[in-house]
Amino acid sequence: MKVSAEQLYEKLVTDYKLIGQKGQITFKLKDITVEIETKDTVGNLIQEWLKEWMRSEKIDFEENPNTQTFPDIFLDMKDRKKGLLEIKTFDFDRGPGFDLANFDSYSNSLLTNSYRVDSDYLILAYQMIGSEITIKDVWLKKIWELAGASSTYPLKVQEKKKVIYNIRPIIWFSKRSKFGAFKSKEEFLKALNETRYQYPKTHHDNAHWLNKVIKNYKEHTGSSLVIN
Repeated sequence: MKVSAEQLYEKLVTDYKLIGQKGQITFKLKDITVEIETKDTVGNLIQEWLKEWMRSEKIDFEENPNTQTFPDIFLDMKDRKKGLLEIKTFDFDRGPGFDLANFDSYSNSLLTNSYRVDSDYLILAYQMIGSEITIKDVWLKKIWELAGASSTYPLKVQEKKKVIYNIRPIIWFSKRSKFGAFKSKEEFLKALNETRYQYPKTHHDNAHWLNKVIKNYKEHTGSSLVIN
């Protein structure tokens, strides 16, 4: 059964009523079963559970054979420009600490695959007490609904020793956040462009980056991006 990301979310949250449900992580080897209380593998296990749930619902999808590249899942089996889905999880008590994308790889990919900006992010927040996991909330968002500015750059990023590594999310569900999420893909791309201009490593080769992305997006989607 072919579904969109929105339909997948509705089936998972409204029909299946996942929010508030509890689970437990155990490991069995021969006749010994251990309850797992560490959080090291929780994210991967939730992702594996989600894929098994999709199979049980007979939802069409294809996993990315390269687990290190974008996206995690293709929901459209025929058109690889559509139905791109990233799955993210985080500990609700600690807040979102995942990466939205690698800064350099994402920026470069938009030059040739700019439709990637329209990808969906399915995010599951969990709380773990002992070995018991509770799903606290589930969101379906676009990258610009998860990203925002920071006090350092127009786009919040992970920077270590003056090197930018990843694009990081804001706390989009908190009303107390100093910086809110962007309101459109155009705002997000403008902030990414300005961050590339401000960042010394990409400053000198950034002159035509945004225009190339806009042109490529038009070629792939037929839609025009207006970014002032």
